Order: sequence, then structure tokens, then C-alpha cells
Amino acid sequence: MAKQNLAEQFVDILVRAGVQRLYGVVGDSLNPVVDAVRRNAAIDWVQVRHEETAAFAAGAEAQITGRLAACAGSCGPGNLHLINGLYDAHRSMASVLALASHIPSSEIGLGYFQETHPDQLFRECSHYCEMISSPQQMPRLLQTAIQHAIGRSGVSVVSMPGDIADRPAPEKTIEHALVTTRPTVRPGDAELDKLVAMIDEADRVTLFCGSGTAGAHAEVMQFAERIKSPVGHALRGKEWIQYDNPYDVGMSGLLGYGAAYEATHECDLLILLGTDFPYNAFLPDDVKIAQIDVRPEHLGRRSKLDLAVWGDVRETLRCLIPRVRAKTSRRFLDKMLKKHAEALEGVVKAYTRKVEKHVPIHPEYVASVVDELADEDAVFTVDTGMCNVWAARYLTPNGRRRIIGSFSHGSMANALPQAIGAQFTDRRRQVVSLSGDGGFTMLMGDFLTLVQYDLPVKIVLFNNSSLGMVELEMLVAGLPSFGTAYQNPDFAAVARAAGAYGVRVEKPKQLAGALKDAFRHKGPALVDVVTDPNALSIPPRISAEMVTGFALSASKIVLDGGVGRMLQMARSNLRNVPRP
Repeated sequence: MAKQNLAEQFVDILVRAGVQRLYGVVGDSLNPVVDAVRRNAAIDWVQVRHEETAAFAAGAEAQITGRLAACAGSCGPGNLHLINGLYDAHRSMASVLALASHIPSSEIGLGYFQETHPDQLFRECSHYCEMISSPQQMPRLLQTAIQHAIGRSGVSVVSMPGDIADRPAPEKTIEHALVTTRPTVRPGDAELDKLVAMIDEADRVTLFCGSGTAGAHAEVMQFAERIKSPVGHALRGKEWIQYDNPYDVGMSGLLGYGAAYEATHECDLLILLGTDFPYNAFLPDDVKIAQIDVRPEHLGRRSKLDLAVWGDVRETLRCLIPRVRAKTSRRFLDKMLKKHAEALEGVVKAYTRKVEKHVPIHPEYVASVVDELADEDAVFTVDTGMCNVWAARYLTPNGRRRIIGSFSHGSMANALPQAIGAQFTDRRRQVVSLSGDGGFTMLMGDFLTLVQYDLPVKIVLFNNSSLGMVELEMLVAGLPSFGTAYQNPDFAAVARAAGAYGVRVEKPKQLAGALKDAFRHKGPALVDVVTDPNALSIPPRISAEMVTGFALSASKIVLDGGVGRMLQMARSNLRNVPRP
């Protein structure tokens, strides 16, 4: 039996850790590893057109599967292209192992061709970043990197010179059992007792939920019922908490809607559940706040806490529910449910009038039709910018759908590459990319990856020939829009030229039929929808001083733009409010 080289040992360890594919672009320093993948039937090499796509795809795969995913880049510029997608994966708490191959080990530090220092460059976007400079470091270093990525839910980066990868693996190496799942974390009894006392003493409690409520929907609903609490959510909490939720009062933040702002400001006690909601301008500073989070570094970094509780949401609520005293008064809850329904009634009318005749097409209408026609277990990937608005307002979660975006890092061009990673996990599951024309064209080369692998991703392109969110930011800052307009081609024709299905929609009456045809198509498809660049209206009371980047400095006003099926959900929840 031929002796293994280090690259083969590296790939074998990835397979043992559950990695099924390695996304990347080949290059000389990476060749030994790529060749080892070629000869290993348990793992696939996914050839993308840009390494940034590789990192985004790996991050999406990790978020969909909950398992470790991997990407790779060759030395210098190759692995540098990974960095933006790795930042996104790291801030999304996706377990990703990145291989940043390096120049020949004898040339490091001598200004060699394509020399960089990946063991330094990737430190800020990873939990672990080290270089393999000797075969004797394997497999311990790689195993340590894997357990950092899985155990801390983020990125690990391993740098390895190509000549080291080609050397023989040591005959006697230490290989230990890999940890591939995370434990539950229960708070201590002292913290639980303090939180129980705070809840029992409060008359009005509000729950505000983030992505840390994943897998805890039943417990959150049971807890809300016991303490008669309205339940709001951040954007990353939407897919986990909004569905089947009779206590729903909407979403907070600049893209928010409903009564979430009021519910978080008019309570006696606000409990933050698994959220690292970044916009502290939307959080109150005059009510008691408790926060529950499995990551202690998140506790208190957005607001002043009266109690910090270290634990995962589901396990903590399981401990809390039998301990807290059941509340009998629904007065605060019912008041917030009514405010929520009234708020949605007020904004939903803006884009429900004459939508079948409005040209260019309202993007809100596009999003609502996509929501109605998409599969009940569809995966949506969402570009940053205005597509975030449409996803927040119109995509309806149900416990089976997933919504993936660059919601923490806020990068352009994330939707298409994330759709690639999502689709590779299951070719039979519908994956829909809600792409803006700016984001799509930034990494448009990887549309060819869909064609090359015949991935049946459906791209719904919101084509308003502009950077819509940037124009909005300029508007509220009192600046004229500048440098935001695009001269776009017929993207449907581009798709057809690439060998995919493509259709262009310019009139509302064409939309539903075009989407149905695209969704039925067996391979990759693109629907180029010409949308109204002026669709988003701003309430007249917003001033330039209120906006800093994405956060309102002091206001409960949200952007006007409709809310899709959420109005029906709010109306349904009002049935739970007792009649006077």
C-alpha cells in the first residue's frame, strides 16, 4: 500500500469530520490537496469561478446542514478572495474550515511571488488560524482547527505550503475522536432563581428573539403563554419564531414592522433570547433587561443588562417554564396584538392598489408572488440591500423553509453563492435566490457554476438598475444619489446564452406565469424582473439625524412598504383577544 502524503491525510480527516465537499479554485500550491480529493470517493471538489463564492457557499451549506463545511484557496490572491465570505460565515456562526494554501515553505518571509501571511490575515474572521509548517503537526493541528469551528460555531483557517502538503505523512501520528456536535448549556441555579424572581415581579414582559431560538420554537411559545408575553424578533430570528406564533408582534429594526418596538419599550421586563441584535438604538434604556445567550461574549454588548444568563435558549426555557409563576392577565399582550394588527393595516395598503397595472413592477408584488408560489420547504437566499426589505416583509416562514442572507456581515453578492451551497446539500429541494442586480453582477461569473453542475437554483432578479439601498441612505442623509445607477443588459438573454433558462418580465400580468415556468424547469433558471427603483417610500417624519448607517437613532417609525401575508397572521392572532 502506497504511503500517504500530508494532503491525503488532510482530506481523510475532513471526511472523518463529516465534510462532503470542498469548494474552491485550483492553483499550484493547492494541487496536492485537490488531487487527494480527486482520489477520495467520499468527498467532492466543487469548482467555482471565484473563491469568494467558495466561502459563501460553504457558509450556507453549514447553516443548512448544521455540519462542518469547507473551502479552499491557493496561495496569495487565491486565498485572499476567500476572506469576505469567511467574514460572513464567521459572523453568521457557521462552522467552516478554510484551507489557505501557501507559497513554498523555504521562501516564506523573502518576498516571494504571491507571498502573503494567511496565518495573520484571517485572524479577525476566525476562531483559529494557524500554519502547518511541518508534517509532524498533522493531524493534531487540523483536528484542533475542526473542533474550534464546530465547538465555537465559526471559522477556522489552516494555512499549508504546497510543498509541505506533498510530503509524506508521519508514520505514527495521534488521531483522536473528533467532536462533531455541540452540547446544550444550562445556566446555574442562582441565575435561574434571579430570572424567575424578575419575571414573577414584572407585570409586563416582552420576549425579543434572535437566531439563537433555532430549535426552541415550542419552548418559546410555551413560555410566552405562561407569562402572557408578546414575542418580537430580529431579522435572523424571523425564520425560527414567527410561524405558528399567536403572540407575534413583528420585527424591530429599520426594516421592522408591527408593534415590536412598542412591545420592547412599554414592558417592565425585556428578555432577549438568543439575539445579538446590533441596532441598540431600537432597544430601550429605561426598562429592566435580561439576556439569555449560549455565547457569553454576546451578553450585554448591545444594552445595559440587569441580568445576564449564560445558556442556550431551549435548555434555559425548559428550566424556567416550571419555575415561573403563571400570569393570568393578558392586558399587555392583547394591547400589543391589537397595536400590531393596526400597524400592519396601515402599511399594507401602500402596495396593494393597482399592482397589476403598475409599470415598472412593484418589487413588493414580486416578493409576495414568490412567497405564494415557492415550495413549503424552499430555501431562500437573500441579497443584502432592498432584497432584505422584501424578505423581511414578504417571505412567510413555516418551520420548514429557510432564509439565508448576509444578515450580520451585510455583504453584497451573497445570494447567488449561498444558493450554490444550499442546493448542493439537496438537489431535490427548491432553492430560490432573491438577487439584486448590483449583487448579482458582482459575482455573476458563478452563474456559470450553476450551469456547469446543472444545479436547479432559481434566481429571481430584482432589476431596478440601481443600488437601491444606497440611494435610500443618500436620500435620508440629504444627499443627491450619485454613483448608484447601472446600465444593465437583458439578464434573461445572458442566462440563455450561458445555457440556462431565462425569461424577462416587464409587466405584472406576466409575473406569475414566468415564475411558475421557471420553478417547474429542471435546471438553473433566471427570472429577470424589471422593478420600480422608487418603490420604497419613506415616512415624512424621518430626518437625516435619525439615520446612522442602518440604525434609527431615535424613532419607532419603520419604512412603509407593505407586509404581505403577515397581516392575515396578525388578524388571525386577534381572535385570541377576548372581546369586551
